[in-house]
Amino acid sequence: MSADRAILDEALERGEEEGGNVEFKERLTRAVHLSDGRMESLAAQLRHRVLSGDGVATYVVGVTDDGGIAGISPEDFSETMDVLSLLAEEAGAHIEDVETWGVGERAERGLVGVATIREGAMLDVDDDHIVVGTAGHVDHGKSTLVGSLVTGQADNGNGQTRSFLDVQPHEIERGLSADLSYAVYGFSEDGPVHMRNPHRKSDRAHIVQEADRLVSFVDTVGHEPWLRTTIRGLVGQRLDYGLLVVAADDGPTRTTREHLGILLAMELPTIVAITKADAVSEDRLDEVERDVERLLRNVGRTPLSVERHGVEAAVDEISESVVPIVLTSAVTMDGLAELDHMFEALPKRSAAEGDFRMYIDRTYSVTGVGAVASGTVNSGAVEAGDTLLLGPMGDGSFEEVEVRSIEMHYHRVDRANAGRIVGIALKGVRESDVERGMVLLPADAEPTAVREFEAEVMVLNHPTRIRAGYEPVVHIETISEAAVFYPDGGQLLPGDTGTTRVEFKFRPYFVEEGQRFVFREGRSKGVGTVTKIH
Repeated sequence: MSADRAILDEALERGEEEGGNVEFKERLTRAVHLSDGRMESLAAQLRHRVLSGDGVATYVVGVTDDGGIAGISPEDFSETMDVLSLLAEEAGAHIEDVETWGVGERAERGLVGVATIREGAMLDVDDDHIVVGTAGHVDHGKSTLVGSLVTGQADNGNGQTRSFLDVQPHEIERGLSADLSYAVYGFSEDGPVHMRNPHRKSDRAHIVQEADRLVSFVDTVGHEPWLRTTIRGLVGQRLDYGLLVVAADDGPTRTTREHLGILLAMELPTIVAITKADAVSEDRLDEVERDVERLLRNVGRTPLSVERHGVEAAVDEISESVVPIVLTSAVTMDGLAELDHMFEALPKRSAAEGDFRMYIDRTYSVTGVGAVASGTVNSGAVEAGDTLLLGPMGDGSFEEVEVRSIEMHYHRVDRANAGRIVGIALKGVRESDVERGMVLLPADAEPTAVREFEAEVMVLNHPTRIRAGYEPVVHIETISEAAVFYPDGGQLLPGDTGTTRVEFKFRPYFVEEGQRFVFREGRSKGVGTVTKIH
């Protein structure tokens, strides 16, 4: 029997006892249940259920008054959740979780759901939440290190803790990440707040609820064929810090240098973690640390050994020019206390003033909820119920959508500020119409879809000269799009800094002056800043 079905059966067994905390509803509609007088009555009923359950009520939706399973259409279920959310807000409560499943014949398949409603407004997490992007060569232990950090558990030497991240089963089986993955832990006055059972989504929600300070990780891909995905993670998320991982048994590689170049191009303060310290001799560990220090000096950065100078010095000195180096082992847990200390103390950097803006990184559909757009809030704040603009569409237009709900690491919040990694459920659009690289903006914004712009660029690596018609992939925020360069003067040489017109090949995007980007074609790459919009 599935966990969802067990929840339903438990609710049906308890039934609508007099004074109990379980309520059966077939469906709720705005027209009927939010009308004058009816809304107040239903909110009072909900409040009674919550108080009867010591702060928690269960609403079973898609069933008859006597508990018979009926099932309702996805559209009706979605409207029911909207109405129930408004009733909960009126009663001083919020929907904490919703479990759904299908019933009936496939041709007439309906939905039944169990909504858990908790007393109190939906939490808004702290403004001191930092986001860290990981980078480094494949098999150097990025995901394993992050898995041990967020759980407080030692690895078994075979990468066991990497399975605690938000990764796909085939990635765990192969031991290779193929897409961005996410993890979170936090800190309270008692120290780190870890995931007790990392395979339960509710444990991520528990961390968001319990921690005074959150640390979210965007774990990128180390395998070279997926460098485009790594760039998306480091450029497309509003990161506060970078965490570059170098394995002690392998040392810095070409991928290490390439990832470091991207971190530095984005002007991101970075920490280097030398992993697998338990797997090599002290002489080898010293050798790799010297190699890392040499690599940093070669790109104009000052290395700072945490082992020699201490965590406080690293926190005080970390910047775009000073890079702390920590020796770590996920097996022995050496160095993880130092990283904990740093992540607890490092200031947030990416908070941005101004109107709400979020570039979309992922899209998916949730049964009974609809389209969900996931990404990092670039600036401003968004609240449930807000009306936003989504786009640009392929023709350059923007469509009006409504924020149905907001989740952060599986925990519902009523508001999300700049720097938060969130999923926003959207009303008024199909999931198939939402694409990575689109942007969400306030409804009163007057955005322009951009097909071409001028930029100041620096060519970091290219085998020959760049001429008019050069076609790299340009990465701006979560946009990854083929573009055509038309350099002023007709060409750019390796190491050159110059101005070029950039034209997206296939469709327009929302681009603003001042945005930094990375461009890449084969092993050629460079960085740039948007200077003028056409």
